[in-house]
Amino acid sequence: MRVWRRTTVVAAVVLISTTVAGAPAAGAPEDRGRGADDAASHWTPARREAAIPRDLVIDHRGLAYLRLPDGRLQPHGHDTPGQVAPVRAEPAPASRPAPAAKPAPGGDTEGPAVSDRVPAHGDTIGTSQTFSATVSDPSGVKSVSFVIEYPDGRTQSFSGTASGSTWSVSLNGFSAGNWQWHLVATDGAARGGNKTTTDPWPFTVSTAPPPPPPPGGEDAVANAVWSGGAVQHAAGRLYFEMPANKKWTRWVGYVCSGTSVVDGTDGRSVILTAAHCVYDDAYKTFARNVLFIPDQAASTAKTDLNCGNDPYGCWSPAFGVVDVNWTTRTFPNNVAWDYAYYVVNDSGAHSGTPAASEALDEAVGAMTVQTTAPVLGERTHAIGYSYSEDPKLMFCADALGTEGAVNWWLPACGLSGGSSGGPWLQPAAEGDGPIVSLNSWGYTNQPGMAGPKLHGSSATSCLLTAALGTALTTTGGVTDTC
Repeated sequence: MRVWRRTTVVAAVVLISTTVAGAPAAGAPEDRGRGADDAASHWTPARREAAIPRDLVIDHRGLAYLRLPDGRLQPHGHDTPGQVAPVRAEPAPASRPAPAAKPAPGGDTEGPAVSDRVPAHGDTIGTSQTFSATVSDPSGVKSVSFVIEYPDGRTQSFSGTASGSTWSVSLNGFSAGNWQWHLVATDGAARGGNKTTTDPWPFTVSTAPPPPPPPGGEDAVANAVWSGGAVQHAAGRLYFEMPANKKWTRWVGYVCSGTSVVDGTDGRSVILTAAHCVYDDAYKTFARNVLFIPDQAASTAKTDLNCGNDPYGCWSPAFGVVDVNWTTRTFPNNVAWDYAYYVVNDSGAHSGTPAASEALDEAVGAMTVQTTAPVLGERTHAIGYSYSEDPKLMFCADALGTEGAVNWWLPACGLSGGSSGGPWLQPAAEGDGPIVSLNSWGYTNQPGMAGPKLHGSSATSCLLTAALGTALTTTGGVTDTC
């Protein structure tokens, strides 16, 4: 990943505005479902280093982001109509500028309307923060500047970038103290445009370590190393690429987790993971160059994509399967369908360390996906591969709760990046399961992990049927209407 930085030096403290662009990936969009040797050789050290966790999070307004390894938030699908599905409402401050209704008879004379400012009035942030706001105007928005006022009164201005009607800038380098910020927005009206300058909002910067997660269930575990049981062998790390733009001209490497699960058939094996690790709902295409590495925690080295030093080697899936509801909506409006399968041919998909069988499920085992509801309040383990503590397999554990109507919730969970798609076990039974959900999403400002409700959904019925009934010569992926 390349990072461009525009820096303005002011005294001892320097705030840095950053823009992130994914590393380019070779190959055409149709370059999917290749043999395992080709997929493994594609993941050169440079591509492996550029791959990042595909962890999706939601802010207090219901806007979705991809959390980058350094904690910055990259907007996900903000330019998609209807993307915002408020999860937690932000109170409207009295100082919020009133939106302009229609252009006056003599033309647009009102400045842009500004709302949904982040950080909110009086918030406390750390040394890094993404500042954002929704800015709109009948004449269009020409520019938005974010003005930061230091504790001693000095100011520094940063140009925002737009994703739909959301303008934002990511800054770091804050020192402890009381700060303020406002923004200046200019529309596209004639004679240089109309300007809106918002009231200054105070915020506090704290450089103290973040507080521990709020209490969860009895003996809650936020993030610890897992070892043992069937899940040790059946769970693995997924490497894949997804596009960085709507035209698919640049592709970015990502990592997730997945689990070999029982499918009841011969000739193919099935990996359960999150839909956002299979299909990009923002840019509407399936992942390519997919590689599954089971039990990587037992590797003789950190992730190096050398399938010869992993205990079972690597497998290259033939195609992915997702519910059509995941593809026709954009996160977080599709969280109920954040589950998917990768299908692996039992012949010709394996490379690297010789395994007892070329069939994935015979070589590493397969775990059962429970078709009935888990028990609320019962201790549940969420497991996934760590990006920051490579190549460790990590877990969190807490009493099972709910988050909204379509998600389970583990409130104290703090799994590190890369865990998306990893299995939830209830009971853990020393790691033997069964699987009741998987790692799906979290919030930007608090611990906790949400997982889709697999029972009674297409995951354990028609979606699995599609995974088992689609020809193994299929490439890319399959969407199924369930």
